[in-house]
Amino acid sequence: MSPRQDDDVMPAAREAASHDVRLTHGRVLKIALPIVLSNATVPLLGVVDTGVVGQLGQAAPIGAVGLGAVILTTLYWVFGFLRMGTSGMVAQAHGAGDLAETGALLTRALMIGGAAGAAFIVLQVPLMAGAFAVAPATAQVEGLAREYLAIRIWGAPAAIALYAVNGWLIAVERSRAVLALQLWMNGLNVVLDLWFVLGLAWGVQGVAGATLISEWSGLAFGLWLARPAFAGAQWRNWARVFDRGRLKRMLAVNTDIMIRSVVLQLSFTAFTFLGARQGDVTLAANQVLLQFFQVTAYGLDGFAFSAESLVGQAVGARSVGRLRRAAWLTSQWGAAGALLLALGFFTLGPAIIDAMTTAPEVRAAAKGYLLWVVLSPVLGIAAWMFDGIFIGATRTREMRNAMALSVAIYAASLAVLIPAFGNHGLWAGLMVLFVARGLTLWQRFPALLAAV
Repeated sequence: MSPRQDDDVMPAAREAASHDVRLTHGRVLKIALPIVLSNATVPLLGVVDTGVVGQLGQAAPIGAVGLGAVILTTLYWVFGFLRMGTSGMVAQAHGAGDLAETGALLTRALMIGGAAGAAFIVLQVPLMAGAFAVAPATAQVEGLAREYLAIRIWGAPAAIALYAVNGWLIAVERSRAVLALQLWMNGLNVVLDLWFVLGLAWGVQGVAGATLISEWSGLAFGLWLARPAFAGAQWRNWARVFDRGRLKRMLAVNTDIMIRSVVLQLSFTAFTFLGARQGDVTLAANQVLLQFFQVTAYGLDGFAFSAESLVGQAVGARSVGRLRRAAWLTSQWGAAGALLLALGFFTLGPAIIDAMTTAPEVRAAAKGYLLWVVLSPVLGIAAWMFDGIFIGATRTREMRNAMALSVAIYAASLAVLIPAFGNHGLWAGLMVLFVARGLTLWQRFPALLAAV
């Protein structure tokens, strides 16, 4: 499509987009609930992988699959910015009625994902050597893990490109498509797991093969779900795709998000390491309680994602009123979700702890710190929602700087609280991090509104 053709399409696209501006509670839930359900399927896959390979009756295959999956998840996680960056920029283009740019953005993101995945394949030998140097295992486990990785690494381009596909679908409010994609991938993976491992006795290689096939089939299905991006020639308008200004903006947004995410991950890693200094029982109790955080993240992500989409569209349409309403409606539901999680943790937390561990001393310790987990959704909801709002607005530099300041406050609080209160001080410091993240972004919210 030529630049002149783009100009012809834009007024009509903007006019069409202008008819879909009503922001209601139903619209928020239509985006959020499928994401929550989609997220609920994620941990189930790990359970199935472990359960199937566990039927082999040996410990080494279980350890190999777990270790291999962690290595790849860590490598792929570096490119998680593609999901957030794509979501924010596509939502803005969608809100502005710039259909050509929504297609070009997906093309750029897919190219980044494909190139990153290809690099992992080419560099797999040094990458795996480094991974096993950091996380050494027995010779048997390492050997099986290498077999697992040698197969799964070929799915790297698909796995990383799927971040972009999911971001695009969320941006245009296709969250039911995200749910369908997740159900397809995980369902196929489970069926192939059972067939390859229990039926064909392929062991660890069968688990890896099942995941490899599900990733590539998932990418194919995801591209089909995102077919509106490819409906015209805009997705292959190379002058637009490789436009220096647009590429520069995409690079800046994604770099800020990556830095922000690395800093946040380091703060959680520090929590784990500092907890280890409190003794084995305390470390185990903390690990049990951190699983509640996974539930919190999966549960609240749907509302944060709805903020990304609706705020991004409001920014693209240059409507401060729509932006305020999008932020308010999504945050209301996020707060309701946080309170529901807190109530669930308070009432069911002890029973969940008992189900997760049979060690009496770990159970007792975890229940002693359970109050912090109950407080975490309530104290952290502002951070989650403002993350979604700022991602949608692509105010990523503010996100990066706010995260850096928040982690500095977190570090200072740990230096004071841990010596005084031990592991309770460690948990209190984590709550300080949550509150600081929310406050630092809230402080920058007026500037975000003024920039629209």
